[in-house]
Parts: sequence; C-alpha cells; structure tokens
Amino acid sequence: MRVMISGELARAWAGRDLFEQMLRLEGEEYRALEGRRTLRFELDGRAYFAKVHQGIGWREIAKNLLRLRLPVLGAEQEWRAITRLRGLGLDTMRAVAFGKRGWNPAQRLSFLVTEALEPSIDLETFCTNGGLAGLGIAERRRLIARVADIARTLHDHGLNHRDLYLCHLLLDTAPRWRNAPPAERPLYLIDLHRMQKRRRIPWRWRRKDLASLCYSARRAGFSRRDELHFLRHYQAGGLGMALAARPWRQVDRRARRLYRKGVRKGYHS
Repeated sequence: MRVMISGELARAWAGRDLFEQMLRLEGEEYRALEGRRTLRFELDGRAYFAKVHQGIGWREIAKNLLRLRLPVLGAEQEWRAITRLRGLGLDTMRAVAFGKRGWNPAQRLSFLVTEALEPSIDLETFCTNGGLAGLGIAERRRLIARVADIARTLHDHGLNHRDLYLCHLLLDTAPRWRNAPPAERPLYLIDLHRMQKRRRIPWRWRRKDLASLCYSARRAGFSRRDELHFLRHYQAGGLGMALAARPWRQVDRRARRLYRKGVRKGYHS
C-alpha cells in the first residue's frame, strides 16, 4: 500500500481511511468508465478533481494487449507523469493526494486528486470560439511556437502523450492574466493517464502525437502556414529539413484519417 496526501486535504481527512473516503466521495461526475471514475468536488471553498480506479479486470487487460495497447491499470501512471512534467518545467496539474492498494493489477484500487485548474479554457475551444481569429500575426505565431515547444520537450525527454489534442491544453483565464496574450499565460497539459516514458520514442509514437495535434489544430482554424510555423519550431534543423523528411507526410496522412474518422463517427462535419 502507498499513500500521499498534502495541503488542506491532509488536514480535512486526517485519521480517515483514504481509500474508503475516495469510494464514498461525492461531487460532479465527469466520467464513469470501466473501472474508472472522474469527478469534481469542493472542500472549504477550493475545487479538486479526483480519479478513482478500481481495476479493469483481466478480460479488459487481455483485450487491450491483443489490440497492441498498453492498458491503464491505475492512477500511478498519471501521478508519475505529473511529477515528470513539473520536473521539465511544463505547466500541468498539481497532485495533492495519491494512493494505491492491492497487488493484483486487474483489481488494484488507486486514486489521484489534483487541484482544479480553474478558471481555464481548453485551447481548442478558445481558438474555435474566435480566440485564434482575434490574435495578430505575431501573437498567433508565438502561441504556435509555445505548443511546438511543449511537444518537442515531451518527445526529446522520452515522453509521448497518446492523446495530444488541443483540448488537452488548458489556457489559464484567471483575472491576473486578463491583459496577457495567450502565449504568455500558463498552458497546462492534462489527461496524462496514458502517457508513456522511454529512453527514446519510436517514430510511430511521435507521429501519433503530432497527427493528433495537427488534426485538432485544423479543426480549430489553424492554416497550412500555421502548420509550417509549428514545424519550424518543433523540428531540429528547421523547416527545410522537416519538409524534406518523409515522416512529416506520414503525419499529414494520419491527420487526414483522423478527420475522416471524426466525420464518420459524427464528431464534426
């Protein structure tokens, strides 16, 4: 068994069984999947998000492995990812409680509590709702460079997100940032429960992250010229080397497939 808790939660829940506390926790439920529950709750005027994992069972584990997917077995993966990102100087969530209990990976109980990143807006919504159109050329390019820097930092340090869409980048909208351009505000990377770490990332995983970004950026209104600006900041050696490399054409093809899949499933037209 392993438990970590800090701040107001440590004082409010002192002496309690944290695992039972998590199972009984009430709040606004955001997601309820096989073996995982995500909810927002408040304590003493502060907002938090809790993810409670109760195990997905051997059948679900086997199904993921047969599809060549690594299953998410608990909250520890996201807790470690938060620690890694903060160590790299990237904006992300702040964990205030974590625990895991049980040796059986199919039935292990684990939880993660993070401070709510509020107020904020995800970058895809910000751009789609007029935020991108309202930026001047210089500010637009600075924002693109900021996203490219985040992706490059992840990949250069052996991390791949596996769900790197603009909706998983939250732009801080607190009053103190009201007069700051988007590129100068905190931009929090979230939804880290599937993140992987290796010594070096195979191209196929870089391609998946970059294609996801490209797909969501096109939906949000970014242009071909914006994509080229992204490549200039992401690719070592600059734009010329990026365009000459065959892998970037693979990113474009995968992004197009994601778009067609989104149309097929009714996510967009």
